[in-house]
Amino acid sequence: MRLLILSLTCLCATAWAAEPAASQTPKAIGQPSAIKQASEAKAEHGKGYVFSTYFSGETFGTVDALTGVAVIEPGQEIHPPHVHAEEEYLMVIEGSGVWSLHDKELPAKAGDMLYAAPWDSHGIRNTGTVPLKFVVMKWQSKGVPVPAQPQVSGRN
Repeated sequence: MRLLILSLTCLCATAWAAEPAASQTPKAIGQPSAIKQASEAKAEHGKGYVFSTYFSGETFGTVDALTGVAVIEPGQEIHPPHVHAEEEYLMVIEGSGVWSLHDKELPAKAGDMLYAAPWDSHGIRNTGTVPLKFVVMKWQSKGVPVPAQPQVSGRN
């Protein structure tokens, strides 16, 4: 009986020690949960576009994150098709234009979404008659190695 009590005591002590105390809970790294209103977004004005950054930087699970909304005037683009190590989603919410993905062009209209994997050439251009508005979310996940850039000719 004494051996059983000693064994249970050791088992309980081990389980208690394995659970972090409230004061030992890991702190969130990066940004705390938040709501940003459009008036709080940082606006960058370029030739034929406005890009408003809502959140950027590090979050609990990402590094180099970027969220924002862009408005591109007719006949313009923010930049030519390009590549980068981060994953990215773009969603058109107003207007129309042309997506570029893997050096191919496809129509882009409100409700359409693009996903670009690391190092895939992508972009969007306003070919419509009204401003094109899209939402962007771009990030690199923590703990996931950045893939090496492929050595492929013709990529930007």
